[in-house]
Amino acid sequence: MKSCLIVDDSKVIRMVAKKILQELSFETEEAEDGQSALDICKDHLPSAVLLDWNMPVMSGIEFLRQLRALPGGDAPVVVFCTTENDIEHIQEAIEAGANEYIMKPFDSEILQAKFAQVGLIEE
Repeated sequence: MKSCLIVDDSKVIRMVAKKILQELSFETEEAEDGQSALDICKDHLPSAVLLDWNMPVMSGIEFLRQLRALPGGDAPVVVFCTTENDIEHIQEAIEAGANEYIMKPFDSEILQAKFAQVGLIEE
């Protein structure tokens, strides 16, 4: 079964994403900051990471750079999910290794479409 690590400091966002992803047959894990997410990834890599940008302890972009530096860290599909929607942020995320970018707020349809786009699910 595919797994998705949901990294967001908002419990509500994690709860909504978890519900949607489980409906799409993903096993889910949650982390409230980049450092917790990195610790999980050092233990075992998920198929995908749904990643917020602005978080305490370690930001999403810092987490992404460190994830991509891990052995096998290029494997998980990373979808940024954030309110940061200017071209500079999007470009920085893609250059750091993000596969896709979703704006908050999102819904099931948006998440499903992006996950299909990056080949994680069949449409």
